[in-house]
Amino acid sequence: MSQDLWNYIFIGGSFALYIGIAIRSRAATTKEYYVASGGVSPFANGMATAADWMSAATFISMAGIIAASGYDASRFLMGWTGGFVLLTTLIVPYLRKFNKFTVTDFLGDRFYSNVARAVGVVCAVFICMTYIMGQMRGVGLVFSRLFDIEIWTGVLIGASIVFFYAGLGGMKGITYTQVAQYCVMVFAYTIPAVFISMAMTGNVIPQFGLIGNFTEVSGETVPLLSKLNQLNADLGFPKYTVGKLETLDMFCITAALMCGTAGLPHVIVRFFTVKSVKAVRKSACWTLLFIAVIYLTAPAIGAFARTNLILEVQGKTYAAAPDWFKSWENRGLIAWADKNGDGVMQHTAGGVFVGKNDKPKYADAGERVANEPRRTTNELSENPNEIYYDRDILVMANPEMANLPMWVIALVMAGCVAAALSTAAGLLLVLSTSISHDLMKKIVSPGMSDSHEVIWARSASFGFLVVAAYFGINPPAEFVAKTVAFAFGLAASSFFPTILMGVFSKRVNREGAIAGMIAGIGLTLGYIVYFQFIADHQNYWFGISPEGIGFIGMLVNFSVAALVSSVTPPPPASVVRMVEEIRLPRDAGSANH
Repeated sequence: MSQDLWNYIFIGGSFALYIGIAIRSRAATTKEYYVASGGVSPFANGMATAADWMSAATFISMAGIIAASGYDASRFLMGWTGGFVLLTTLIVPYLRKFNKFTVTDFLGDRFYSNVARAVGVVCAVFICMTYIMGQMRGVGLVFSRLFDIEIWTGVLIGASIVFFYAGLGGMKGITYTQVAQYCVMVFAYTIPAVFISMAMTGNVIPQFGLIGNFTEVSGETVPLLSKLNQLNADLGFPKYTVGKLETLDMFCITAALMCGTAGLPHVIVRFFTVKSVKAVRKSACWTLLFIAVIYLTAPAIGAFARTNLILEVQGKTYAAAPDWFKSWENRGLIAWADKNGDGVMQHTAGGVFVGKNDKPKYADAGERVANEPRRTTNELSENPNEIYYDRDILVMANPEMANLPMWVIALVMAGCVAAALSTAAGLLLVLSTSISHDLMKKIVSPGMSDSHEVIWARSASFGFLVVAAYFGINPPAEFVAKTVAFAFGLAASSFFPTILMGVFSKRVNREGAIAGMIAGIGLTLGYIVYFQFIADHQNYWFGISPEGIGFIGMLVNFSVAALVSSVTPPPPASVVRMVEEIRLPRDAGSANH
């Protein structure tokens, strides 16, 4: 069978499965729509949460960043996994005992203010919209490669599928769809890794392949990481196992990812779907286990992809370039600029093209006829690097680089789509409930019926998807994981400290919480916008990049909330009793309240 036929079988089959589950699990009540009636088993919820968590940034972009950055990319592994520990120990058991539909519900009741609720809605929209645009971009990349279409067309297709099963089934439909998506993802991530590990190192377990030996063309064996370090050094890149990020920036990014993870509303709400606090803890254990399967495989995939990329491209003539190179070149995601006119591809450190929208698109890779004018500055032309590639393609192109069977390539593509769609659905639910439940039901029209609330939720889903699709087509950052990292910074500076103080401090009041959230997310968002779109990135404050500023925003949130609370009246006695009740372990194992 042809590659196209395999693609249609895997993608079409998975789509049919997702849509079938959505139809079968259609939500009929607001409780089914928001929290799947609170009756999901810990095992199923653990798998669904893992799928919700492992977004396009994890599946598509994380290994690509590891491949391109080496040691520096460990910030994502440490931040995202460490954050889940914070989430499951400090946040979700207490919020589940509070027994509300959303994070913003907790903020509104704990801080006895619709203003706090409204600020929470605004924060949720900023966080989730920043996150979901990265997922839409990931879907567009996959469809572009699969079906030879423009990225914008792929984004629209993905948005339509998400709207159908998320808008129709709500949390009930999303939960069981995500169980299926996790199964697709885990096989799509690990099977190619096993094949490539065996081919490159002879180890069937990818993690052992990462620390195993690579066989040279001469037959000599050398440690894979040593080989990769040498390849990088020969081409002018830093050694793969040595980082180049400043220590302070590395710490701030890791901390922002960690605390942002614990404050992500679409992950927190997943734990509202189980029956009890005890079930929350069981579900968290399952989630960590399911996530570990992929997170422990990502470093191996990154190292394999980096090695394959260099060996497949460096020093070869364009005429001898592999087919996968020209296929991805037609999508504008990899390119060669023959600066010295020798017809040989040179991949070294340094830039190739200039301009923000300079990703090349060719009408015919063989003739290299440019649809858009290409340009290089004298400085860039003097740099010997002639290869440009988008980091987000490395996981998707890795099976092709390694000459794996066509069905494996199709499986990887299905996994990429599943990763983006699963997280996009969870984010879309939070966005829609923020409008329908937290804004319309709780603030604007308290007497709204359940049926009208669901109508508002589905309408909001459509509106947010339109906006997300636009930014998926015109992304504000260079690659998926960078866009998603901004979302974690926003969550770290707004929700995480406010929820933590709401649970563990009886003195923090509404004035403090509102001021803290506004100050934290205001600083973080302003810094990101300023340095991402306006100012020269060389002038970062104390060398802290936009991906790490969320940690500083979090400290500002804590400080402002504590200061304002200390000079304003304490919370009412009823709120203090509520906080004490949330923290009481009595009957926690069987609590359903």
